[in-house]
Amino acid sequence: MIAMETIKIDHVDNNFKVQTLLTEKDIKFFNVRSEPFKIYGLYNYANESLFKRMPDNVAAATNEGVKTLNYNTAGGRVKFTTNSKYIAIKAIMPAVTIFPHMTLAGTSGFDLYIDEGVRSTYYKTFMPPIGMKDGYESILYFSHEKERSITINFPLYNSVNNLYIGLQNSASVYSGVEYTYKKPVLYYGSSITQGGCASRPGNSYEAIISRSLNCDYINFGFAGSARGEEILVEYMSGMDISVFVCDYDHNAPDVEHLSVTHEKLFKKIRSKSSELPIILISRPNFENDVLDSIIRRDIIYSTYINAVKSGDDNVFFIDGKSLFKDENRDCCTVDGCHPNDAGFLRMAEVIGFTVKQALLKLKEKSAAF
Repeated sequence: MIAMETIKIDHVDNNFKVQTLLTEKDIKFFNVRSEPFKIYGLYNYANESLFKRMPDNVAAATNEGVKTLNYNTAGGRVKFTTNSKYIAIKAIMPAVTIFPHMTLAGTSGFDLYIDEGVRSTYYKTFMPPIGMKDGYESILYFSHEKERSITINFPLYNSVNNLYIGLQNSASVYSGVEYTYKKPVLYYGSSITQGGCASRPGNSYEAIISRSLNCDYINFGFAGSARGEEILVEYMSGMDISVFVCDYDHNAPDVEHLSVTHEKLFKKIRSKSSELPIILISRPNFENDVLDSIIRRDIIYSTYINAVKSGDDNVFFIDGKSLFKDENRDCCTVDGCHPNDAGFLRMAEVIGFTVKQALLKLKEKSAAF
């Protein structure tokens, strides 16, 4: 048997090299909790010692999964403007999340976008190194100095204790570009909603929709743990949001649980505002169990129909089967359940269309007064 020598791919292809050694002499670090940096999608970030998505007491009272996953920073973003010729990060992270079916860049990485007007375009990813244990440093270079507005997305499936941005000591730094729709869209749902298994944070369906519509958002996706519990529903119903997207079909343990909780959840959210657009969605991977998927879809559709019959004109329904569309839908997941980037892009196109309708409807109503 011929012994095969292990080849380190970054030795033969420079494009695979990960830059984690910060050698710049003129670098100055800033804590993203301080001005002029602004964080979106995370709870009370300026005053909390750890980044999180909701208050600890709400998360802990919901279930053990939400209690733990609350510290995963899915949906977190930091915005700022600078003319630095490079941007570095120093991320303090208590551990590293490793899945067999999701990239390390997706679970634990940060990716950078350049904002120009209402358009936000991907630049590069701060790649986490193999073997990291308590965080990492990384740096991205631009071809020349120029004022750029920046958005950096936080990891989807990892906790972050602190984040520092490194810029040239001589560089200026200002606040970032604000969203057109400043009141956030709230997404509640399963591991898919949290972003599993996007290759990097900016490819979750919510992030894609956010860039397309230039709208802020909050990600309340909790892998295996979104079950419509009353305490979390009560908390969500009191949040100041523009649109509520309900996408927890996958985490309802069975059809009976979905039947008991779904319309109850809808009515609680609706009771706080008759004008809030609410989008109800069934699960996308319809083929796993067609009969079960049909029954679940019918339960969700029943919530929608009952609302419409009662005169509700701010409720929307999306058939989950439509999310991956028809042609090549079998190419949309990594494991028959969790979307890959192709799946998330298709989900963003379908869900984003309805989110756009909802936001425009709100805008029209606002302009009428």
